[in-house]
Amino acid sequence: MTLDTDHPQSPPPGRQSAKPSRGGSASAPGPVRRNAPGLALALVGLGLAEGVHALLPAVPMLTAAVVLGVVAAHLPGVHPFVRGRGRAGLSMAGKRLMRAGIVLLGLKLSIGDVLGLGWATVTMVLGVVLVTFFGTWWLGRKLGLPGDQPLLIATGYSICGASAVSAVSSALGKEDDDEQLAADVATAVALVTLCGTLAIAILPLLHHPLGLDTVQFGRWVGAGVHDVGQVVATAQTAGPTALGEAVMVKLIRVAMLAPLVAGVAVAYRRRAHEAAGGRQAVGTRRPALIPLFVIGFLAMTALRSTGLLPAGVLDAADTAQELLLAAALFGLGSAVHLPSLARSGARTAMLGLASWVVIASVSYAGVLLTT
Repeated sequence: MTLDTDHPQSPPPGRQSAKPSRGGSASAPGPVRRNAPGLALALVGLGLAEGVHALLPAVPMLTAAVVLGVVAAHLPGVHPFVRGRGRAGLSMAGKRLMRAGIVLLGLKLSIGDVLGLGWATVTMVLGVVLVTFFGTWWLGRKLGLPGDQPLLIATGYSICGASAVSAVSSALGKEDDDEQLAADVATAVALVTLCGTLAIAILPLLHHPLGLDTVQFGRWVGAGVHDVGQVVATAQTAGPTALGEAVMVKLIRVAMLAPLVAGVAVAYRRRAHEAAGGRQAVGTRRPALIPLFVIGFLAMTALRSTGLLPAGVLDAADTAQELLLAAALFGLGSAVHLPSLARSGARTAMLGLASWVVIASVSYAGVLLTT
């Protein structure tokens, strides 16, 4: 990873001079000084998101964090800081803290819980993920969305919202300061967060008109809503039984994150290899087949499956995971540039709406067939 994205020509680590230049200006600041302002703002955003959730329990803290990040990026008094001194730390929060949160997310899932739902439900969820992912990706390419937006939007809708977007973007083997990738990630996060937030209000209204009992509604929400926090906010409207079913089905979708990230890494490594004529292009780095944080996610799932961790440790890890993801989502939200988003707004909104209809319809049919 490039340590100093603002000064790409700076000497490698270990050779940086601490002496000021002849003009009297100090050398480039180290990573701590560069990242501290943005990380401090991310912590402020985290505190505000907690406050919003406390005042409005129906609004998940993670959703509030993304929205607050977008607002901060467009406030006249805060905007220069977000785009300037705070950018490095906010970007770091969106990447590093997100990866740490994904690792801890593995502690929510155990192999026994998944098997307890039955193979029919597991197969149903797998079908929903595959249809949504490949359908959204194909449609995004047909609509001509730029860069990696089709892939990232497809990932967010099919797996677990902004967390999956960040995970897959890390598997593409691109530099951390790639501006196009940052814009694509911001667009995907904004879109998937918007649709997931709308689901909190709309899906409970369809509970009884669609003829779903409590268990079926919970599984429909778990299979069709994007972020874990949004799933909880939506399913709890139908009571604890629906909430339990929703969370378990949702966690099966989360488990699909590891093979999806590995598959994307393999595909992009092969494409880069072919584009370079069988040789690795100079100045590029090959994406890991399985990123380290995904290995951490799998390790935490295996640890949870042993049953050795006490409830207190799991509760503390759950709190830490939510705080890390909230700070990371504030950082990702701060990268959203609404004027840029508006320029491709019609096509992006069309893709988001179509993908939303697909995952809701396929998961509804799947729930009816398996319950």
